[in-house]
Amino acid sequence: MKILVVGGAGYIGSHTVRQLGAAGHEVVVLDNLSSGHAEALPAGVELVRADLLDAGAVKTALQAHQPEAVIHFAALIEVGESMRAPGRYYRNNVVGSLNLLQAIVETRKIPLVFSSTAAVYGTTDAVPIPEDAPMQPESVYGETKLMTERMIHAFHVAHGLPYTILRYFNVCGASPVGDIGEAHAGQTHLIELACLTALGVREKMMIYGEDYPTPDGTCIRDYVHVQDLADAHVLALEALQAGRHDAATYNVGLGHGFSVKEVLDAVDTVVGTPLRREVGDRRAGDPPRLVADASRIVQDLGFSPKFTDLKEIVQTAWNWHRGHPDGFRKERV
Repeated sequence: MKILVVGGAGYIGSHTVRQLGAAGHEVVVLDNLSSGHAEALPAGVELVRADLLDAGAVKTALQAHQPEAVIHFAALIEVGESMRAPGRYYRNNVVGSLNLLQAIVETRKIPLVFSSTAAVYGTTDAVPIPEDAPMQPESVYGETKLMTERMIHAFHVAHGLPYTILRYFNVCGASPVGDIGEAHAGQTHLIELACLTALGVREKMMIYGEDYPTPDGTCIRDYVHVQDLADAHVLALEALQAGRHDAATYNVGLGHGFSVKEVLDAVDTVVGTPLRREVGDRRAGDPPRLVADASRIVQDLGFSPKFTDLKEIVQTAWNWHRGHPDGFRKERV
């Protein structure tokens, strides 16, 4: 199958491109390289450098390459930035997605797999969180993802567009061979920050609150390894192509969580030296637990995460960051 992967040079996209190739699919990547890296793509994968805000370029790419399906990763993702620059997020994430949807139904009505987020739920008392939980995003980023989900469903109703939406929880880790991983500005992910602290890029690790109603007092999150997430995209794509459904939404996570302290302890063990830690006040909007109910994707698609051991997850991230402390700009021997 020939797949157009939009945003395929980014963190999750590049891992998915690799897994698609391993599954025997032909891949073309469309990416503006604003946060992605051409170096993250396997040799032989064609890169179309274009922006979703250029509707003409998107149409041209679909017409020229005639893909049989599209996977859509391209989005701005920083929650804090989205609150400071909402216009940029609505324009990029919503208008860009609208251009892609319009181009698909006007050129080739082919299946779409969309990269969404648990941020669409906002703060919820549900533990674990099912797909039918109320959606009340608390950031512009989460709102743009929810708006895009609703647009996709509207195009399904109006034009018969087949789709699968995958709502990620906390994505982490890197390729086990250590050659691709997280490499973008404005790091916010806990394991990435801890690895950079261990390398001396950052001074210390902040723990925001240790008085939550959890076993060790720190927040618990569901961490899904990026390679398992990539496998989920392959499963979703192949289910759509086989006609097993034409509209579905799935959470993607392990179905259980690890606390902030558990993650930092795992990094200490993997790195071999303790991180400097400092405890601060709770952050507004941080719920005690965010854990996916991932039973639907397990039952429907046979999703079976391979990376379930926290130390193994951290080891893959550490291998990447230790070899690439500046991302793809520089390698350290």
